[in-house]
Parts: sequence; structure tokens; C-alpha cells
Amino acid sequence: MSCGTVYLETMGCQMNVLDSELVLGRLRAQGYEPVSDMAAADVVLINTCSVRDHAEQKALSRLGTLKKPKQRNGQMIVGVIGCMAERDPDGIFARMPHVDLVCGPGELNKVPALIEEVRENRTRAIALSQSSSRKSTPLQRALEYDSVEALDLSRDPAPGHGVLQPYIRVQRGCDKFCTFCVVPFTRGAERSRPPSQIIDEAKMLADRGAREVTLLGQTVNSYVNQDNGRPVRFGELLAEVAEVPAIQRVRFVTSFPGDFTDDIFEAMRDLPKVCEYLHLPAQSGSDAVLERMRRQYTVSEYVDLIDRGRDYVPALTVASDFIVGFCGETEEDHEASVRLIERCLFKNIFVFKYSQRPGTVAARRGADTVSYEVKRRRNGELLARQERISAAANRKLIGTTVEVLVEGYSKAAAKAQEAEQSRGQEVSWRRSDQLVGRTRTDRIVVFPGKPGHIGRLAWVRITAATALTLHGTLVEESLEQDRVTVPAGISLPVLGSV
Repeated sequence: MSCGTVYLETMGCQMNVLDSELVLGRLRAQGYEPVSDMAAADVVLINTCSVRDHAEQKALSRLGTLKKPKQRNGQMIVGVIGCMAERDPDGIFARMPHVDLVCGPGELNKVPALIEEVRENRTRAIALSQSSSRKSTPLQRALEYDSVEALDLSRDPAPGHGVLQPYIRVQRGCDKFCTFCVVPFTRGAERSRPPSQIIDEAKMLADRGAREVTLLGQTVNSYVNQDNGRPVRFGELLAEVAEVPAIQRVRFVTSFPGDFTDDIFEAMRDLPKVCEYLHLPAQSGSDAVLERMRRQYTVSEYVDLIDRGRDYVPALTVASDFIVGFCGETEEDHEASVRLIERCLFKNIFVFKYSQRPGTVAARRGADTVSYEVKRRRNGELLARQERISAAANRKLIGTTVEVLVEGYSKAAAKAQEAEQSRGQEVSWRRSDQLVGRTRTDRIVVFPGKPGHIGRLAWVRITAATALTLHGTLVEESLEQDRVTVPAGISLPVLGSV
């Protein structure tokens, strides 16, 4: 029996994407039907991010659009979940009086009960994690962790919902306390899940159609779990996940440079299923800035880590994060970040303009001395430098043949299909046959194909390239579902570079 309709919108990181999937699955099991029309839904949930002020302002703007639909339908329930709900519940209620519930990321298992509480009592409902304050007792923290762990254990992908490339949470929380970051306060202390639970989840997802899994954690390489008194570390976990037969690729994000050990590089080198891709945020190329950020490593240590990784795994590609305009950042500091980008030759970077986050050390002690105009300029300069590096690297791949996991239709093809279907026409194959997939090193590839290729590994010859995308053509039409052989005439050495 249906409990009504639910609309859930996700903002922020991969962890939020996974949280939303699990919450939606729990609500679906309760009888809710997911819908795509926010204004017409019985329950609307916005899963929020608090890492930057811009993310919170975006969430507030989105919530503001619900004021009129809520006035038209007094029975609509509006909820805010995720990191912003944990960080500032009072502020949300004060600014958005039409919000009915807030729930932090450590209490998402309670969302169905919170909705029912609002529906039955027509009062606001709230669930926040006490562990994030670091003031609860060990027993309280254990009970809270067991509660949120139940959300992962309840995972049950709905039939018809793609699970080709799912995330698997292996770790929650963070203990690093970088001075700019709110995550330890919103997601609590670092805890690693038992390896048996992770392997069982990987097997279940493989049975549902997963071919690639991404192991997810705030500092995923810090993973360690006591298994019958013996510590299981991340390199060993990678090996155990790679043994799941139907899984063809294994990825992981996000890694913390100060905790990276060579056994992980050894796993990437020795395990054919583990992809040659690493997301390793640097945040700055200046030792002075890194020290103020409390990042726990120096620029030389970061560069040495990249070099060691490429010694172990020559095909390794690396993505990174940078913050521009952090407290006291000078032009010399900024130029040091430019030099680090040129030195490391990243595949791509994500650049963020610094914004103070309430409750962090930087907000309490550091003055935000860099103007917005300077932050914007520095942001553009880092991205422009990286774009040239990415374009040059991708152009070198023209003429090579790469292995691609086909994810589905490209955005352009989806739009073409939607436009043609809306006019009552049959979809023109020539206009809407463009597929998209990723290489082992996380490069995006688009190419013409057929629906039967989706969900499979394919060989694609690269014919053109931009800084962000490779373009190509299929080498062969007949592909196997569980195993892809190398077509005749393809030189294997080129495959390792992509």
C-alpha cells in the first residue's frame, strides 16, 4: 500500500549520493513512490552539503522555492537532511519556517519515522548525531554508529534502478580536523565498517548487475578494522573486494595524502581489477598554507607520494583538489600551487574558493584576508593551467584503443531522444546513438553505439580529444558481458596510459 510520493534531491559529495540512495530505498520499502516533480510530491527531502557557504546558499534557495507549493498543499512534508541539517538546524527552521524536519547524516536511518511523526502530530521533527560533538560516551557512540550502520545494511536496490557503478561505504566520519573543514563536526568520528559487511554488499550489488564498485570514505585509505583481533587495512580490503567474481573494476575515493601507504600502490599494481586512478587532494602548493590548514604533510612529501605511485603504477592518473584564497594566501603561495599542478600533471583538478565555515579553527582564528575578486582570479588561473595540461594529455591518446565501461547515453543523446519522443516521433538512431563510458583511469569517452553495449566493457579507438572528453569509435560490435578479450591488432602497451 502506497504511503504517497517522495522527491529527494541531492547536493554535494559522493557520500551524499550514496546516503540519498539508501534513504530512498528505505522509503520505497515503506511504500513511498519516487517522483520527479518536486512541487507535486507529498514528501520533499533535500540532502545538503556544508563544506562551502555556496553549497548552503544553494540549498536555502532550493528550499525557498517550496514555500508556495507548501502553502497550496498544507499536507506536504518538507525535510532537510545531511550535513547542513547537522550543522545549523536552528538556522534552517528560522529562515525556512515551512521546513518540517531536519536529520543529520548520522541519523538517516530514522527518516521514515521522522516523516510519520510529522504526519501524525503536525509538529517539527529533528534527529541529530551527538557523536559529532565528540562529547558522548563510548557506549552512546557505539549505539549511534549501530543505528546509522543499519542504513547501509538495509540496502536493497529497486528493480529497474541501475546499479552498474555503485558506491560502497567502507568508512564514516573523519578525524583529521583540517582547519577549514566542517566534516568532522557534521559526520562525526572516523569509523571503518567490518570487511565481511563490505564483501557481502559487493556480492549483493554484483548479483543485481554491478560491474564496477567504488569504495567510499572521507579518508578512505585510512581504513582499518579489527577483524577477530587482527587489523584489516585498506590494501587487504581492496584484495578481498577484487575477489568478487562479477565485479570487473574496483575504484576508491577519497584518499588523504598523509595516511597513504605503499601497500595500496602494491594492490593497484598487482590486482588487475583495481583501477589506475587516484583522487588525492593537495589543497595547496604552499607549505605555509598547508601548515595553516593543518594538512599534516608538506609539498615535497605530496610530490614524493605521487612519484612513488607512478613508480609502482606507471599508468596512474591523479585528480586533485585545491582551495584558493585560504587565510593569508599570498601571490607567492598561489604561484606555488600553479607549480605543483605543472609538476604533478594531474588528470583534472577541482578548485574551490575559500569560504569560512562556522565552528572550524580557521573561522575562529584565521582572518579571511583574500578578496572575492582575487579568489575568483586565482580560481580561473588554476583551472586554465590544468585545462592546457589535460588537453595535451588527451591529445596524446588519439589513435590509441582504450577499454571503456559503457555507462549509458551521453547527455546530448538523451536530450535528442527526449526531444524526438516529445514530438511523437521515433528516435532517430543517427541523432541519438551517442554512448558514454569511462576508461580505467577515469577518462570520459563518447562514441556511437547501440543499447546492447550499455553495461558492458568495450574497446574504443580514440579519434578526437578535448580537455574533458575523448571521442572515438567502437573497434568491435560483438562484446561479452563478463569478459572482454583484446581484439586482433590492438597493441596492449597503449591501454595502460588511459
